[in-house]
Amino acid sequence: MHRTVLEIRTDGRGLTNITPRVNAAIRESAVGDGLCHVFIHHTSASLIISENADPDVCRDLESYMERLVRDGDPMYVHDTEGPDDMAAHIRSILTTTDLTIPVASGRPDLGTWQGIWLWEHRYRTHTRRVTVTVTA
Repeated sequence: MHRTVLEIRTDGRGLTNITPRVNAAIRESAVGDGLCHVFIHHTSASLIISENADPDVCRDLESYMERLVRDGDPMYVHDTEGPDDMAAHIRSILTTTDLTIPVASGRPDLGTWQGIWLWEHRYRTHTRRVTVTVTA
């Protein structure tokens, strides 16, 4: 087993492609075939596997999520850190905080257009902690 902790700085709400960082962690592990588990240690950001070729996909995902989960909705009681606080928690629950990806020949066995993304749900910049664990 090999464990790597990544610190990823976000620019605020939106998607950050972390595929190259996960690829590097898998290479460091020297595992040829196995599993890669990726976990984010936060409740207001999440992880997804999505299209990695067309940036319009990221914009469309964000637009859809904005309609689905509105910031500052009056039904929210929790707003300790501002109007995006509860919305960010809901967004992370609707997506996921961990991914498991097969490893083949020392690389993540993703589809041609798939990438691994950290989805920041807060407006402020943050440094997010992501643990990548690779097992044979």
